[in-house]
Amino acid sequence: MNAARPSRTDERTHRPIRSFVRREGRLTDGQQRALDSLMPRYGVDPGDAVLDWARVFGRSAPVVLDIGFGDGAALAEIAANHPERSFLGVEVYRSGVGRLLRQLEHEGIDNVRVACMDAVQLLRRNVPPASVSGVNLFFPDPWPKKRHHKRRMVQPEWLTLVSSRLVPGGYLHLATDWEDYTEHMMTVVSASPDFDNPAGTGRFAGDRGERPQTKFERRGLSKGHGVWDLIVRRRAA
Repeated sequence: MNAARPSRTDERTHRPIRSFVRREGRLTDGQQRALDSLMPRYGVDPGDAVLDWARVFGRSAPVVLDIGFGDGAALAEIAANHPERSFLGVEVYRSGVGRLLRQLEHEGIDNVRVACMDAVQLLRRNVPPASVSGVNLFFPDPWPKKRHHKRRMVQPEWLTLVSSRLVPGGYLHLATDWEDYTEHMMTVVSASPDFDNPAGTGRFAGDRGERPQTKFERRGLSKGHGVWDLIVRRRAA
């Protein structure tokens, strides 16, 4: 006897809340060629497997996750400045993945791998516990409307997941230019028992640390917009 299929109502009830909406436009020819030709070299498609970092990167080195890297320029710059680390960039939009792949090849950057998938799924299914040295989340979608706040990436459950994947002393670097999101981030992170804030309780970092300044950030600063960085570290068990 066949089991009854879930109803549409059940599927909607159990559908995960995502921090992104796929609204990708047409890829350029260059981006499509990069995806076709360079993903075999730089791409990571783990399925349900737990990742072995030494096999992914071909070496043993501290691993940093860069979530939602956009066009990839900041990730490429950080990776070029820190060849002693390995970086896994995670992005759902193929246009940004294509841009990053082209930059990696053009600049000969070989310590970056790319996963085109949902970062939360990757963290849950594929990243081993206590295996990464850092997590970057720069300028995530702020979901400004109150009814959409549940879609924001930074939530208590997400912080617990991230902390479980960080090594003790590993860092989480958050950055936003949306003032309301800064308050949300600080509230959620300050309430977490898993992180210490080197800048002091309730305080943002004094500078942007290793994060490069983007052209969009410079444009916003020229208009008087603020930018806030929150850098915290996982407490030892």
